[in-house]
Amino acid sequence: MKNIKNIMNAVIALSVTIFMVSCSEDFLEVEPKGTTLEENYYKNEAEAYSGLVAVYDVMGKQSRGFENMLALLNSGSDDHFAGGGNSSDGLQLQVFSNYTISQSTVATSYWSDFYQGIFRANTLLIKLPNVDMPDATKGRFTAEAKALRAIYYFELVRLFGNIPLITAPLGTAEIYNVTQADPNDVYAQIETDLLEAIPDLPVTLDLENEAGRLTRGAAKALLGKVYLYHGKNSEAAAQLAEVNGTPGTTSSYGYKLLNNFSDLWIVSNNYHSESIIEIAHTDQSNADWGNWGWANDEGNSFNVMVGPRGFAKNTGSTAPDYAAGWGFNVITQSLFDALNGDPRFDDTIENLKALKDADQVQYTAGYQDTGYFLKKFMPLKTDQSTGGGATVLNYKQHTYMMRLADTYLLEAEALGGTGSRAQALLDAVRARVGLPSVPVSLEAIWNERRLELAGEGHRWYDLVRTGRAATALASRGFVSGKNEILPIPLSELENTLLVQNPNY
Repeated sequence: MKNIKNIMNAVIALSVTIFMVSCSEDFLEVEPKGTTLEENYYKNEAEAYSGLVAVYDVMGKQSRGFENMLALLNSGSDDHFAGGGNSSDGLQLQVFSNYTISQSTVATSYWSDFYQGIFRANTLLIKLPNVDMPDATKGRFTAEAKALRAIYYFELVRLFGNIPLITAPLGTAEIYNVTQADPNDVYAQIETDLLEAIPDLPVTLDLENEAGRLTRGAAKALLGKVYLYHGKNSEAAAQLAEVNGTPGTTSSYGYKLLNNFSDLWIVSNNYHSESIIEIAHTDQSNADWGNWGWANDEGNSFNVMVGPRGFAKNTGSTAPDYAAGWGFNVITQSLFDALNGDPRFDDTIENLKALKDADQVQYTAGYQDTGYFLKKFMPLKTDQSTGGGATVLNYKQHTYMMRLADTYLLEAEALGGTGSRAQALLDAVRARVGLPSVPVSLEAIWNERRLELAGEGHRWYDLVRTGRAATALASRGFVSGKNEILPIPLSELENTLLVQNPNY
């Protein structure tokens, strides 16, 4: 827990750095306040708002920086190889992809970044009761901080399983005596935070000024997902039913499937009716190699990571004009075969092998190259930033943490994969892309999740939580009873009472 100790020691030293973001959305446009004494901070609404933005900032971990969640989770699934330039390129992705991961090779940031978000939420929650601001605003800030803390604990408990549960800043002596909590207790805290947050979150947002903030529907969707992971299927179905409404129509929270699957991947199409929790990126933060992955980097790094290496169009080619990238998360033959013939194929997979064979394009084959690339996130040259910083670090495509097709299928699964409502939910996802109805079952739902959500970071968790990982990932070296969770980074174990996860 080296990083937790460093964070908590900042409290003991009575200083806290408030990290700001620089996204184009008004909600995220907050001028940096620099460093101030923690005991004197959060005295008014403006300072509390700055603190809230700092809690939100950790959400960018999904697709910001090299050690982002999308690249990691895709690498460990049967739908992708780690890829990259060679077998040691992005080592933390390679060892997760081939299941040789150890306490020395797991990237510490997958642990420490989320605990940083929890620390910020805990600090803000302690301070908010004494901030001079309207009660309604204070209630909303409190709800958002609790919901964000729930998100970060959900990430940690799914990744590492056995984690400390910290809900308030710690004193010096306490830091070194922290132990891991029962995962059931972590889930209970996540559920409590969300249940307490929901009443004080808004149903709708003013997208001119509040884009990206959490809503009541988002918290209920997340709670439904948490319940499902915690084995509380009836509670999950109830929460998700409120979010989803009548399948195929607009729900009471304003959610509705987009008419065209393709529209999900239009870079400028943000905060639409299918988006529930969305991660914002911008091409205007001027991110550069010196601050890549830090708080003031607001570009989408996942875009350049999945782009083809050395890409170029041949003369007269009609192929898309992709920007060259680093060749990570290449598509496996297994996913290619599963999606081949599906209406979502053309928006999900770019078959550069076929384009190269047709003399349309050139690209450099990277490590584990299959010729199949993740089109959902492949950047075009027209997407490149014209601002400052490093061009490849400043892509602006937003990413989805949760969207409505996801919650439709989660609810259908929570219903046990049977009944007329589960059938209607599955049918709605398929009908959106012009596919006929198939009899609902858990297997049909899981298959639909694979095809609908390919490359969006869900597949590995889906395999693990449904007990299918050992079979699907056997050829990768996945070991049952071990690889369902990651090893705790060595630096977090040193001089603490924390215990390494089993079999690592």
